Amino acid sequence: MLLRILFLNFSLLVSIISLAKTIVVKNQEELARANKEAKPGDLVILQNGEWNNVILALNCNGTKEQPIYFKAQTPGKVLITGNSKLKIGGNYIIVDGLYFTNGYSDAESVITFRNNSDEIANNCRVTNTVINDFNNPKRLDANYWISFYGKKNRLDHCSFLNKKNLGVLLAVILDDERSRENFHLIDHNYFGLRIPLASNAGEIIRVGVSEHCQFNSNTQIIDNYFEHCDGETEIISIKSCKNIIRNNLFKECQGSVVLRHGNFNTVESNIFFGNNKEGTGGVRIINKGQWVVNNLFYKCRGVGFRSPMSIMNGIPNSPANRYLEVSEAVVSNNSFYECTPISFCEGSDSERTVQPYNVKFLNNLFYNSKDKQLYNIYDDCSRISFTGNLVSEAIQQELTDGFFKTLITTKNTANLVVPVAGINLTTPVPDSLKSIGKLRLANALDSKQGLSDINQLQKIINNASNACGAKWFSQKNKITKTVSVNCKTAAEVIQQINCITKNKLIINLTGSEYGFSTPLNINNDVLITTSQKQMIKFYLSDSNVDYFIQIKAGTKLMLSNIALDLTSSTAKKIITTDTSGSSNHCNFSMSNCSISNSNGTFFNAARSSVSDSILINNCSFKNGTGDVFKFIEETDNKGYYNVEKLKITNCTFADYKGEILGMLRSGRDESTMGPLLIFSNNKLTNCFTKKDPSLINIYGVQRSYIEKNSFINTNTGKTLILFEDAVRAVHILRNNEMIKSGIIVTDKFVNSENNTIH
Repeated sequence: MLLRILFLNFSLLVSIISLAKTIVVKNQEELARANKEAKPGDLVILQNGEWNNVILALNCNGTKEQPIYFKAQTPGKVLITGNSKLKIGGNYIIVDGLYFTNGYSDAESVITFRNNSDEIANNCRVTNTVINDFNNPKRLDANYWISFYGKKNRLDHCSFLNKKNLGVLLAVILDDERSRENFHLIDHNYFGLRIPLASNAGEIIRVGVSEHCQFNSNTQIIDNYFEHCDGETEIISIKSCKNIIRNNLFKECQGSVVLRHGNFNTVESNIFFGNNKEGTGGVRIINKGQWVVNNLFYKCRGVGFRSPMSIMNGIPNSPANRYLEVSEAVVSNNSFYECTPISFCEGSDSERTVQPYNVKFLNNLFYNSKDKQLYNIYDDCSRISFTGNLVSEAIQQELTDGFFKTLITTKNTANLVVPVAGINLTTPVPDSLKSIGKLRLANALDSKQGLSDINQLQKIINNASNACGAKWFSQKNKITKTVSVNCKTAAEVIQQINCITKNKLIINLTGSEYGFSTPLNINNDVLITTSQKQMIKFYLSDSNVDYFIQIKAGTKLMLSNIALDLTSSTAKKIITTDTSGSSNHCNFSMSNCSISNSNGTFFNAARSSVSDSILINNCSFKNGTGDVFKFIEETDNKGYYNVEKLKITNCTFADYKGEILGMLRSGRDESTMGPLLIFSNNKLTNCFTKKDPSLINIYGVQRSYIEKNSFINTNTGKTLILFEDAVRAVHILRNNEMIKSGIIVTDKFVNSENNTIH
């Protein structure tokens, strides 16, 4: 009888398998038909080629034993381009091997685990897929790349690179009960190369939103590789409860894992590999019951909110979507190697006044040979229990009870130098924590200091190198040629600049006068230079245009070794960035140049544009009647700004009648590092604003260094430099000399020292 039953079951299984079909489709219409007709176990193969302007909508239903498989004929050869997107709203669907490139998806997500509001995905999977530079054309047109709805969906072995427009890369949505307690799995993916967004909403992953922060998500983010994710201060933003971030590698990311809202989240056994990169952080803790255990923080150099470990202050009677106080947190068995000081009571101000309480900070290990301080304390931290934490003897700071200076040795493993306690000190872990740890952690809390399993580091690194991302995908470096041409006339310059090419162009000016009748639009990387010593007249004669030269997004303009006379130029702006609001960034540099008789604004940053860097060195500006550098068009109070790094060094400004520099970052957002201003070793003589504004006005700039400058007979009787800030900033004003010049108006964020006033 038993044999008969087994035979019948086997026959039934063979019968079911034999009914499964393989269907090859070559366009959206055939895919829709295959989706409608698909049965459990069917394989739908998407034919290689370009699928342009398509909506791949799936809502079929497989089973756990027999999912329905939608697979690229060859992984990476099914190119999803144009205005396209993938929507999955069914059960037990697997999508494999797609490549989203050369396109965008408007306001909708590129991949959504929901076909429409009534068809969400459950037990579905996207694997072996790539989204690369699939950005909306305009930077401030926001969208997600991945939206999770439903329950028990999985995203694995995928690669995501170069998101440049506004919006979180991956969002887990908890907008109704069908998507809560979801147990989604995000594993073995590569997230890379997100450059600073110059605004908020540049996270890689966000789980929940503030309105839903009290719901459990139970999302697992494990075994992923995050590299150069610099979009904003939050790499992963947790805004829900009971999520797990485990066994991930964060390499040189300017930001942190932020437990922003929600309770009882776990950050365990991750590597934060800062490699001495500025702004590299670790974990920021807010709310109740957060556990941060068994992580390695390696050469992380972030400060403030980006500190390797930051425990925040809260707001009294705070609503759930603001800053709840930290309570019942456990920070244990973490190892810190050559990191900047960690922060306790971070963010303490007139609003955030509630100190952390019932926090266990135990058995952590700190090796540091170059920093004087181990931590910064911004408020009363007496309700944090410090126990059994070991610290290098090189730390000069006098430490509170619970931190012990001792010999810390090191061990080489996994190409890292890992701290090891030089003494055998054990601190018993309370039984209550052990019991909770068995339920929350992959490894038990250890009574010894630092990482409990150093060998785990090698496993995490090997996983990042060998098992994360789509293995068929490799990002090839673009090879560009440099083409050098001589141009004697304006017509020749226009001909070269308008030539459609991806090459870097060097234009050598050999004439003495260049009169243009139309603006110049820089569409490639262009260097304009000359070997002549004489002044070159360079002008646009049309007074009805707004700008003379526009740097298109995605390109770089460089000026070098030229002396330009702009007397005859009638444009309101000599140089402007792209006015289209593109998601691509641009760059501008100028060295060893002389600019004379400018009647308009010399450089203007257009609204919604972003430059990674603007570098001005060893240049002179004289006899101008317009403003020089203006970054003031982002007035929406949302924390937007136009340049990540502005560096003006070794320059002279003489006999100018206009504002030298205006920078604006409005609003109260605290999520970015920039903009950064470096203004040093410059000399300003006989420069005056036309009306009442200050000569240099910086509002909301996050970091500035105004050093070693000389101001002579400049803006006398008015304001020379005006600092204004709505949120915390860092301003260094030192070693400047002011002779018969205007006043400097500072605020509490300005560190002023060694300035001389005559």
